[in-house]
Amino acid sequence: MIEEIEIVDSDLSQSESLARGKAASRSTWVSVGVNLCLTVLQITAGVVSKSQGLIADGIHSLSDLVADFVVLFANHYSQKAADEDHPYGHQRYETAASLVLGLLLLSVGVGMLISAVEKVQDPDSIRQVHVLALYVAAGALLAKELLFRYMLSVAKKVKSSMLVANAWHARSDAASSLVVGVGIAGNLMGYTILDPVAALIVGLMVTKMGWQFGWDALHDLMDRAADQTEMAAIQTTLLETPGVKNVHDIKSRKMGDMIVVDAHIEVDPNISVEEGHDIAVVARQRVMRRHRVLNLMTHIDPWQKLDADHAHGTKLLDL
Repeated sequence: MIEEIEIVDSDLSQSESLARGKAASRSTWVSVGVNLCLTVLQITAGVVSKSQGLIADGIHSLSDLVADFVVLFANHYSQKAADEDHPYGHQRYETAASLVLGLLLLSVGVGMLISAVEKVQDPDSIRQVHVLALYVAAGALLAKELLFRYMLSVAKKVKSSMLVANAWHARSDAASSLVVGVGIAGNLMGYTILDPVAALIVGLMVTKMGWQFGWDALHDLMDRAADQTEMAAIQTTLLETPGVKNVHDIKSRKMGDMIVVDAHIEVDPNISVEEGHDIAVVARQRVMRRHRVLNLMTHIDPWQKLDADHAHGTKLLDL
């Protein structure tokens, strides 16, 4: 007798999806407010205090502001239900947004590098900055670190890789503000070249992070499989389903923060087609409940007991 599995209510799933979208939107709007204030403050203070490092950090905050609106756009459209043209839903809007974020960071980082290198090559043009720049850099560091911790907690709660990427983007800003603060302090102590050197380091950090985000998103858009740990857990869930004798040829591809899985399930060849179908239905329900699986496509195969016993005997002989 196949174990009865309680099916997750569709209304509940929909409400959870809506709650996830609202949490993501709320955290991103908080980021918009913080980055808007920091952009205006840092660039203005950087110009007044003649600090290239602070201006670079302000441009970094501006890229965050643009990135936040990209995330809001993707979050809105990824919540759309499946339709005829998108039978698996619109979750890959999030992956596309991560790719855009990566390209944005990459372009901003390269621009910062070019500007900083030009300044370092002409040290006579570097002037001492005003102490105001140091105070602003310290305030920006505190604000960005707090923003990172808040956004990462929300991202983990709703299990969104896009929000995780955006949170770590905020952490890169905190690190860049620390570097800028050190550069400004060195400049005030008489080592004037440290300010553009700080801008150069910030450019390298932004470029590296942009490459990582863009490369990962590109692989996800090319149907990269889920990690081995998650796939092993899914296989275990299938094997624990009553009536499932064996599982093979499990394949997966990422769909935003979800996974689409294909699996061949082996059942007793002596049971009816209907019984085999019922086992597959229960197996699918179990996987959908326990894992971040958007859809599981199963193929029923007859269990070859003699082959399985032979394989088991071979393993015993090897021991």
